[in-house]
Amino acid sequence: MRADAARNLEAVLTTGARLLADDPSASIAAIAAAAGMDRRTVYRHFASREDLLAAIYQARLDAIERASEAARLLEAPVAVALHRYAEGIIEVNRTWPVELGRMRADETIRERRGRLIEQVDVFLQRATDEGLLRADLPAGWASALLQQLLHLATAQLPSLDAGQAADVLVKTYLRGVGRA
Repeated sequence: MRADAARNLEAVLTTGARLLADDPSASIAAIAAAAGMDRRTVYRHFASREDLLAAIYQARLDAIERASEAARLLEAPVAVALHRYAEGIIEVNRTWPVELGRMRADETIRERRGRLIEQVDVFLQRATDEGLLRADLPAGWASALLQQLLHLATAQLPSLDAGQAADVLVKTYLRGVGRA
C-alpha cells in the first residue's frame, strides 16, 4: 500500500473511532467528511459500514495488543510493567476511543479480548504473589479497578500526557489496592 493510501486509511479509522465514540450511528459519509475525504474513497476500502466498524475494532485491538506487549507484563518489574501498560492503554484509549462492547458478538474479537484480559489477570496475580497488591480483595476486584482507573485517567486527565496520566493512575492504584 502506498504511503498516502496508508495515511488515508489510518485517518479514516481513527476519525471513525472518534466519531463513533460520540455517536454510534455515525455514517460513512460523516466519517469520510471528518477525515477530509470523499465517501467513495472510504467505500473503496470498505464495502459496508459494518466492514468499517470491524476494521476500527480490529485496529483498536491491534493497538491494545502492542501496548500489552510493550509493557512486558510477565518480564519487567511489576511497577514498571504496570506503568508501561497504563501509559500504553491510555494512549490507545485516546487514539481509539470507541468501545469494543458493540462487537462482543464477533467471535474473533471476543477471543482476542479474552486473551488480553487473561494476560492482565496473570500479571495482577504475579503482582499479588510478589506482595505488591493485597491478597485479601474479592476475586476480580483488582482487575475491575484497574480497568475503571484506565477509563478515568483517559477521560478525566486530558491535560496530562499519557505518561503523566499513568503516573497518577499507578500511584492511585498501588496505594488503593497495594499492601497496607
